[in-house]
Amino acid sequence: MSDIILPRRRLIAGAGGLVAALPLLSGCDAINDAPVTRKILSMGEEMNRASQRALTDRDALAREFGRADLSPIFRSNGTKLPPGAAYAGHAASGFADWRVKVTGLVAKPLALSMADIRAMPQRTQITRHDCVEGWSAIGEWTGVPLSRVLAAAGLKDRARYIVFRCADRIGDADYYESCDLVDALHPQTILAWALNREALPIANGAPLRLRIERQLGYKHAKYLTGIEAVASLDAIGAGKGGYWEDRIDYEWYAGI
Repeated sequence: MSDIILPRRRLIAGAGGLVAALPLLSGCDAINDAPVTRKILSMGEEMNRASQRALTDRDALAREFGRADLSPIFRSNGTKLPPGAAYAGHAASGFADWRVKVTGLVAKPLALSMADIRAMPQRTQITRHDCVEGWSAIGEWTGVPLSRVLAAAGLKDRARYIVFRCADRIGDADYYESCDLVDALHPQTILAWALNREALPIANGAPLRLRIERQLGYKHAKYLTGIEAVASLDAIGAGKGGYWEDRIDYEWYAGI
């Protein structure tokens, strides 16, 4: 199946779910950037999240496909190579010394190597990646369910959100993303180390990336270095829950 190419469009949250609006003219951007408009869109996002939670089984699965449906090319999104000598050194050594730290509101903080992650029970799923920029592709992902990692660390009762730290640095800030426990514990939310039965390419997030299948592509953080359980997102970044959410008001809940 070929990649699905769509016009670039802005996503607006409404009571019926995320709506892909028609491409906006530059004059409309000023309206969308106004404080009152951002407040209205934020209210719509909360309505969207609440309505989807109410109408959808928390364990409902994203559609899975067969290998015949795989896209011939799975495009990369965002950064294609994290900057700096540290990442280059890890890549040169095959990520043998890469560690993913599990911290925050957990009973047992962890520092997992890639060997540790691959030794845990795995899940393979063929799903569609939908990018906010307007393209989609179907790929086969293998990785450990995030729920198993969190169970090994032991979530504390006060934990409400999971924050994902990344080696990807854009401008003056490290990339990060987050989700609530509903999506963190979903069976299709995995820490993926393989794409189409091969180790992740660097452009696609090597050595480890998040797959959170019921949300848009910018939520699928790449180059994972840390997983942190927190009670609130208020003190992290600008308090909106993610790199792009902080900067250009992407919806924090990007459910599809």
